[in-house]
Amino acid sequence: MTTPARPKRPKPDSAAAGKIHPSPNHGERRAPISALVLHYTGMPTGEGALQRLCDATAEVSAHYFVWENGKILQLVPESRRAWHAGRSAWAGQTDLNSASIGVEIVNPGHEAGCPPFPPAQIDAVIRLSRDICDRHRIPPQRVLAHSDIAPGRKRDPGEWFPWDVLHRAGIGHWAPPAPLSPGPVFEPGALGPPVAALQTMLAVYGYELETTGLYDGRTRDVVEAFQRHFRPGRVDGRADVSTLRTLRALLDALPQAVA
Repeated sequence: MTTPARPKRPKPDSAAAGKIHPSPNHGERRAPISALVLHYTGMPTGEGALQRLCDATAEVSAHYFVWENGKILQLVPESRRAWHAGRSAWAGQTDLNSASIGVEIVNPGHEAGCPPFPPAQIDAVIRLSRDICDRHRIPPQRVLAHSDIAPGRKRDPGEWFPWDVLHRAGIGHWAPPAPLSPGPVFEPGALGPPVAALQTMLAVYGYELETTGLYDGRTRDVVEAFQRHFRPGRVDGRADVSTLRTLRALLDALPQAVA
């Protein structure tokens, strides 16, 4: 009597992931994959975060989940639209869930005092990100923080996330932050052409921001998101000399077709 062959277990899309831990929370993609979005879980424990991402009543998910020890789970197939970005926009695109792959990194976040990400975890994020970007040809300037695509609403993965380390490993767009220094500062209430120029530069980089010439609450939120990712030495939503110089350096380093 022949023993029936056991069905093969599905393999993760990325070789960096150890196994599949399926979440029911996904749908049909409506756009090609063109971005990678990094998050922190923002919950007291990884176990609690994983349970929520796989709870059908929570209606949230991500494609990948990275533990503190570097173990990686795949929750949603890359071909499907995971529910990680929420209300968001980047470079004129508003359905980032459809256009991106989302990675949740276990870390309790700002509410827990911004604990550091362990080296093993960052090594795993680098391996996973490199594989995703290589396979989907995601350009460095579209490796994004959740806070980049949802300014004022989201803060993750936080200003202590080591974007510079990822960049040295070939992941993401980066320029060394300009040193903090005294000088002019734009802040809420400022009005005029210099504010309009700042808004235009941020929009060219990808942030959703209208050029109005008024430094309003939305402009403050976008500047804060920019600082959180690219100039983390001081995150206050005020556009100081260091913020402006860092933004110009990033724009100068963009491929010509983007800039």
